[in-house]
Amino acid sequence: MSNLSQSHRILFLNTLAFTICFACWTLNGVLVTFLVDKGIFNFTVVEVGWLLGIPILSGSIFRLPIGILTDKYGGKYIFTGLLLLCSIPLYLLTFANSFWSFAILSFFFGLVGTSFAVGIGFTSIWYPKEWQGRALGIFGMGNAGAAITTFIAPTLLNRFSESDPENGWKLLPIIYAAVIFAIGLAFLFFTKNKKVESQGKTTAQLLSPLKNIRVWRFGAYYFLVFGCFVAYSQWLLPNFMNVYQTSLVMGGMFATMFSLPSGIIRAFGGYLSDKFGARKVMYWVLGSSVAISFLLMFPKMEITTDGPGVLSTKKGIISEIKDNKILVDSKAHEVNLKNEADSKESNIFPVKSSWQEIVVKNNQEVKKKELLAKGITQIKFSANMWVYLILVILIGIAWGIGKAAVYKHIPEYFPNEVGVVGGMVGLIGGLGGFFGPIIFGYLLSSTGFWTSSWIFIFVISTACLIWMHNTIIRVLRIKSPEFSRDIEHDH
Repeated sequence: MSNLSQSHRILFLNTLAFTICFACWTLNGVLVTFLVDKGIFNFTVVEVGWLLGIPILSGSIFRLPIGILTDKYGGKYIFTGLLLLCSIPLYLLTFANSFWSFAILSFFFGLVGTSFAVGIGFTSIWYPKEWQGRALGIFGMGNAGAAITTFIAPTLLNRFSESDPENGWKLLPIIYAAVIFAIGLAFLFFTKNKKVESQGKTTAQLLSPLKNIRVWRFGAYYFLVFGCFVAYSQWLLPNFMNVYQTSLVMGGMFATMFSLPSGIIRAFGGYLSDKFGARKVMYWVLGSSVAISFLLMFPKMEITTDGPGVLSTKKGIISEIKDNKILVDSKAHEVNLKNEADSKESNIFPVKSSWQEIVVKNNQEVKKKELLAKGITQIKFSANMWVYLILVILIGIAWGIGKAAVYKHIPEYFPNEVGVVGGMVGLIGGLGGFFGPIIFGYLLSSTGFWTSSWIFIFVISTACLIWMHNTIIRVLRIKSPEFSRDIEHDH
């Protein structure tokens, strides 16, 4: 019990440090949006996408070497060094005056994202197998650090800019640098080191698990549930501001409603994975991601097509056109004119309206069955903001559960290589956070609508679900061929 108590203390400090690191990692999502909105920097949509993605890139590609170092030297010293070193570029961000200086400093402070590989290895080694799912799920709650930034940073930026509109924003990275430095010192003084027992493995031997296709399949899942989560933690703020005209603070609150539940529920995902198995949980997660992203990818739109028109019932002369009536000699034809008052915004469901436009003039001679008024049918979908928000929250929750389910597999299949395998899976997942905003920026630029990003999510979700299902079917056929044949015969 005493050992477990010590494990819990390490878990608490790991989770705290990871939470702060994650808040710093997603800083650009709020900061860059604010700087562009206030006209302090004139970054293009594509440049914004790159600045959101660059910290995620560095925090991803270095997860593997950091994971190896954690296995070799222990998490205490690696985590401490990481926190102290990353405080420097965060502080220097106050001196950035161009896209390139901002990008370079973002790359270096983005190294805080490697904290995940450190924490996974350092947490796993302190817990027995039956605790792995819950412990790693609790640690993963540090993802909620993104919510700290989206919730607090907009208010702080507005307050700092009241007295100094041009330079007030610089206080925010200074505060972030000071906090992460303080956490680094706390980690140094209040944690105990522990590492995997050395077996004299070479670098090639340490990396040998990466030849297993299972690692890359786990990485693909994590690309979706973690990488895309990180991408949207930053992308949703400008999304809400542009599509629904929210303020910076309100948009930040909505983005927080996506990232906070997703981070917190990760612990519950660990519990579900321990109880029901990670595979069953991933089926639910991937299926939910397919369904919800399909609903989210529909933008505000209007579809206008030909509708039922009004035809003359006899040959004659247009004697009068008045209000909603057309008289052909003495015969009256009713016309359904467009009523502007019927136009509705922000409907939950698509709204259909039909009307007719008169195409004839007074004293015009018409034939029998000749068109008097052209029919028009319009279907309008306004993408209700609250429905959109609820769907975004639901997919975030699904991804949060999925993040824990993915990492439940790693200690089971690779108990002595958690740092290496966890680092590689985290690297692949983190690349989703890097490529996501960039891809979203290019999709927005080429299509012109914000929901185009969800098309990308739908494709990735579907691909992961198919890959997982085919893998299970293939394994079933190999290990239980008779059972597999019975299923195929009966169904």
